[in-house]
Amino acid sequence: MSAIDRQKDIYIKGLSGHKPLIPTSFDKMRAAAKARLSAEAFAYIDGGAGREDTITANRQGFSNRQIVPRVLNDVSERDTSLDLFGQSLSSPFLLAPIGVLEMAHRGADRAVAQAAKNTATPMIFSNQASISMESCARIMEDSTHWFQLYWSQSDALVSSLAKRAEACGCTAIVVTLDTTMLGWRSRDLDLAYLPFLEGKGIAQYTSDPTFLRLLEEKDESASSTSRQINPTSLAMVFRLAWRFPGSFLKNLSSGVPLKAVRKFINIYSRPSLTWERLDFLRKQTSLPIILKGILHPDDALKAVNQGIDGIIVSNHGGRQVDGAISAIEALPGVAKAVNRKIPILMDSGIRGGADAFKAIALGASAVCIGRPYVYALALAGKDGVEELIKNYKTDFELTMALVGCKSLSEINEDCLV
Repeated sequence: MSAIDRQKDIYIKGLSGHKPLIPTSFDKMRAAAKARLSAEAFAYIDGGAGREDTITANRQGFSNRQIVPRVLNDVSERDTSLDLFGQSLSSPFLLAPIGVLEMAHRGADRAVAQAAKNTATPMIFSNQASISMESCARIMEDSTHWFQLYWSQSDALVSSLAKRAEACGCTAIVVTLDTTMLGWRSRDLDLAYLPFLEGKGIAQYTSDPTFLRLLEEKDESASSTSRQINPTSLAMVFRLAWRFPGSFLKNLSSGVPLKAVRKFINIYSRPSLTWERLDFLRKQTSLPIILKGILHPDDALKAVNQGIDGIIVSNHGGRQVDGAISAIEALPGVAKAVNRKIPILMDSGIRGGADAFKAIALGASAVCIGRPYVYALALAGKDGVEELIKNYKTDFELTMALVGCKSLSEINEDCLV
């Protein structure tokens, strides 16, 4: 369905009393999701680092650039397709990796994977997912899916995750570089809440044979992370036993779920990671390697010289460094440094089709949608995510045409001031 036909379809359905499942306005959708979610879930999904100035900067960066439409161009036929890492995509949108989706909806990653498949939208499976990559890959089938990798303290686990990703049909590995430790996330800290401590968002680990073998090692952290025994902590132990794979009673008696949480907390990130270590990953997989979290032109150039296949300009949606440069402001410098040698994607602050247009004009090949699809998931599950993706694609196609562009190749810096 073309953008014009989809827009007509919404209006015609309105004559029969059928309204959209989710608001088209991001702010209204966010407000509705806030009313639906628990305080802890909304804080984790919506919050950022420190005073959250980076979240504000991400949006201000888009506002600082305006689109200049051109008229009397024939845009009766439009093409939003592109080739990315040898794959043909129908539009420049991907779903960014977002962890702990079970906080938003019980369908979690499965619901998002089904929506991605139904809309032919690539999905990047989160390393901190609520559902294993294999389960989501079975839903996606031949639809494009990638895997996001957090480089843990265990190289054996890194290798295992990469090989599992390749085995389940992922066609790229996205290494997230900006979370070698958690940022100072004020909202989560005020609630004293981290979902991983409840065993949420660690399905890639509890389904990994290498991680399960690591649980047999002596737990040096048990005393330092022990909790006071009270009704709240006991309830947490019961929830862990339910969530962990296998028998509830066996999990409860063995204490393995608690060991898994402790092991995850101790090894999930690696502050000592350096450029030189990337060669190890190249030896583990034949898939394209994409670096996520690049903001400085020199780092982009290092990635090119290192033989990296692509980069994602991102500040993690403002969740890591308070006061960081906005992703859209960083994009032109990165694009200049890369000089079209490898594809550039961008996330952090995308809230509609016009934002995607601006990002492509400044050098991105494609963009990743983040928080918006989680709010849509919270409001209407799979169908909500599906509708949001269609909305963004429609908005983008209409924007492109109204600016006077027939294809992505015609979108460039001259379209902006």
